[in-house]
Amino acid sequence: MKNRVLEKFAELFGGDGDIRTYFAPGRVNLIGEHTDYNGGHVFPCALTMGTYAAARKREDGTIRFYSMNFERAGVIATSLEDLVYREEAGWTNYPKGVLWAFGEKGYRIPAGMDLVIYGDIPNGSGLSSSASLEVLTGVVLRDLFGFEVSQVEIALIGQFSENNFNGMNCGIMDQFASAMGKKDHAIFLNTADLSYEYASVKLAAARIVIANSNVKHSLVGSEYNVRRRQCESALEQLQKVVDIKTLGDLDTETFEAHKEAVADPVERRRAKHAVYENQRTLAAVQALKENDIKAFGKLMNASHVSLRDDYEVSCPEMDILAEEAWKLPGVLGSRMTGGGFGGCTVSIVETDCVDDFIQKVGGAYEKRTGNKAEFYVVDIGQGAGKL
Repeated sequence: MKNRVLEKFAELFGGDGDIRTYFAPGRVNLIGEHTDYNGGHVFPCALTMGTYAAARKREDGTIRFYSMNFERAGVIATSLEDLVYREEAGWTNYPKGVLWAFGEKGYRIPAGMDLVIYGDIPNGSGLSSSASLEVLTGVVLRDLFGFEVSQVEIALIGQFSENNFNGMNCGIMDQFASAMGKKDHAIFLNTADLSYEYASVKLAAARIVIANSNVKHSLVGSEYNVRRRQCESALEQLQKVVDIKTLGDLDTETFEAHKEAVADPVERRRAKHAVYENQRTLAAVQALKENDIKAFGKLMNASHVSLRDDYEVSCPEMDILAEEAWKLPGVLGSRMTGGGFGGCTVSIVETDCVDDFIQKVGGAYEKRTGNKAEFYVVDIGQGAGKL
């Protein structure tokens, strides 16, 4: 991958000068969905799939972008004076947003750059290709221009850019996982204060299998922001009867005792998911520490049901992938992962059942939907950095 981006860079922009290469991973979230903007816990891990870049500093203020994933778009040029969101700018709005966000945070970018990227994360899969690109851009800027910013700060700048430049009101999980990933470990992150610990995920006789529905409904952006507003409204009402800062501060018993304070039944269901999902995540990490993978899997299943029924961010295709997985021996747990309305499920499957899982879930999915799913047996990789 590194050599491919270098070759393309030399072809487009010339092979001379100080050309540097970088990588930022995508992520899969094992459990803890839609809790990261509700002050709850999440449990993602970085993947060995991600986004690669070759970059070289320029002497002027021009920025030239090229994606090997969108070759028809060609080289897209802009300048440091024109860091404005434009729909026609397509994928470059993500790195442009990070350049803009660095400036907003007080890091003056003195010159432009040439950038070639290639990602092996399936587009629209819910495995955080956008966060990977944002974190990648942050790592490139830090290295090329000598900024003193930590990995956590790069994650926060990526989130800030997506919230304020691209208009997607996401939480911190995706960028944090991409920046802070650790091989063979998931990150147990408290999004309320960004405290975290690494938890070993060495599954002795099981593998993590991602099933890509190859469906992405256009609802994801708008409905994501709607869910966030609904949770904020529920929180405001609950704060009148309970002393809390976030929904993540509530345990299930306290929520059940005070849930009628949320007048709208839809908002009540959204809050219920946020509270229960946070508690499931705490229980799941404890189960993993005790090597109780079966308990972990049951909590994954319950997470999907809650995302389907209370948070309503699943879709028929995702439900089919999960339901077909639940039927099979050797499947310890399966759930949708990511923002929802399409994308991927994540399953923990006993190693000797993986081939059967792919064949049977894939066959049933195609029969029921007419679409083909793609499967990835994944490894947990390192966070973003210079290659």
